[in-house]
Amino acid sequence: MTKIDLVFRRIDERTADVALELAKRHIRPDAIHIMDDVRPFTRCVEEMLKIEHDCDYVVYLDADCLILEDMRAFIEECDAAYVDAYVSDRFRGRIHCGVHITRIDLVRAMARVTPPVNDLKYALRPESRLRNIAMKPLRLSKQFRNFDILHDHFQAYRHIFQKYALRELRSRTDVQFRRLSSAMSRWNADADADMDFKVAAAAVAYARRHVPADASAAEVHAFISALPEHAQIGLAEIGIAEKGDFTLQDLEAWLERNDHREVYGSGSDRPKVFGLGLSRTGTRSLTSALQMLGWDCSHYPIDEDTYTELANGQYDLTLLKHHDGLTDITCAPYYQQFDKQYPGSKFVLTVRDKDPWLNSCRNHWFNRPAFGETDDPDEEVHFLMRQLLRAAVYGCYTYVPGRFSWVYDRHVAEVKAYFKDRPEDLLVIDVCAGEGFEKLAPFLGVPVPAEPFPHKGSLLTRRVEEARAGAVAAE
Repeated sequence: MTKIDLVFRRIDERTADVALELAKRHIRPDAIHIMDDVRPFTRCVEEMLKIEHDCDYVVYLDADCLILEDMRAFIEECDAAYVDAYVSDRFRGRIHCGVHITRIDLVRAMARVTPPVNDLKYALRPESRLRNIAMKPLRLSKQFRNFDILHDHFQAYRHIFQKYALRELRSRTDVQFRRLSSAMSRWNADADADMDFKVAAAAVAYARRHVPADASAAEVHAFISALPEHAQIGLAEIGIAEKGDFTLQDLEAWLERNDHREVYGSGSDRPKVFGLGLSRTGTRSLTSALQMLGWDCSHYPIDEDTYTELANGQYDLTLLKHHDGLTDITCAPYYQQFDKQYPGSKFVLTVRDKDPWLNSCRNHWFNRPAFGETDDPDEEVHFLMRQLLRAAVYGCYTYVPGRFSWVYDRHVAEVKAYFKDRPEDLLVIDVCAGEGFEKLAPFLGVPVPAEPFPHKGSLLTRRVEEARAGAVAAE
C-alpha cells in the first residue's frame, strides 16, 4: 500500500485551519508534518527537506489551498516522479500551484542539492529551483493534473498583499508579465465590487515602487524577507480593516451559493479530447491549454502499456482510464478508431504554415534516430514507439522533406474530410500564428480563462527557424 506524507505549510493564512481539515479528509495522509510560520520561503524549503520521511510520496500543501475532492486514490495509482496540481485561483483563473505531489526519491534528491548562491531564480522560487536542479540529471519530467481545489480564495488582506507583491517580482519576464497583466485587466473591472482585487493591485504597484527592475538577488531576498512589514505599511496606505476568521461553515455556505461554478477534477463529466496535429504544429501548447481548461491530456506518451496496445491494434487505452485525452502524433494514425472507441469526443487539428513547419521538423528530427542500442528498458520502449509512429504517420524513419510535405497535406485533407458532416466535433486552429483560447474555449463549451494562451516557446522557435531558413536561402 502506498504511504503518503503531508507537509503542510502555513504562515498566517486565514484558511489554514480549514485547509488542514480538508487535507486530512481528502488525502488521508499516513503522517503530517507542519511547517508553521517558517519565513522566508527559502528557509521553509531548507527545513522541510530535512524531514526524515518513511513514505512513497510527499504532498507539499500550502495553507491557501482548499481541497474539495478525494486525492488519495490518484496518488496511490500514481508512478510519476512529480505531479503539479491545477487549481482554481481567485485572481488568475486556472493555474498550477500550491499542491505538489512528489515521489520520495525526488524529495531525497532535492535534499542533496546545495542551494545556489546569488541566484535570483532560487530567491523567487526556491522549491521549484531545487526540484528542477534535482530532476535534470535524473532525466525526470513533471506531470500535471486537474483537481477541484480552490486557491487564494477567502484570504486575509495582509496575505493577499504579501502574495501579490511577491507575484510582481516573479512577473518580470515577458511571459510572466503578460500573465499578470492579463489577470489584472479582470481585476480592474471588479475592483469596486471586491476589495480583494483592489488590495492585490495595490501590492503590485507597491512592489514596483520599492524594488527596481535591476535589483540584485540579495535586494530581492531582503524585500521578500520583510514582506509582513511591507504589507502592514501598504494596507495602512489603503486604509482598510482586516477580515474576520474563516470557518468550514463559511466555506460550505459559499459552495452552496456557488453551486453553478465550473468544477474541475476527477469528478468532471467531460468528453475526451484528441489533438490530431502533427508534431511541431503547436501540440505542446495545445496540451498546456487543455490542462488550463480542465482536461488532463497526455502529450506523446511513451509508456510500455500504450506502445503495446497501439502496436496490437487495441484502442481502449489503459492511459485513457486516467487521462482526458491525447495529443501529438500518437493520435494521427488512430483518430478514426478513437472516435469510435470514445463516442462524443472532441478533436483539435493544429495546423501551421508548411515551410516553417518543415524547417522545424528538420531541426527536431536531427540527432533523434529511430533505432539505437540501450540497456535501459524505458529508453527501449521509447525507440519502439518512435519506430511505430514514424512508420505509421510518415512512412519513413528519417526526415525527408518531400515525403513530409506530402504527408502534411494528406493528413490535413483527410481529417477535414472525415469530419465534414460533423463540424461541431472538429476545431482547426493555428496556435503558432497566435490563435488560442478565443477559439478553443468556446469549442469545448467553457469560459475563456484570464490567463493568456500558453504558446510554448513558439515565438522564440519561430524566430530561430525563420533566421535559419533565411540563412539557408541566402546560401
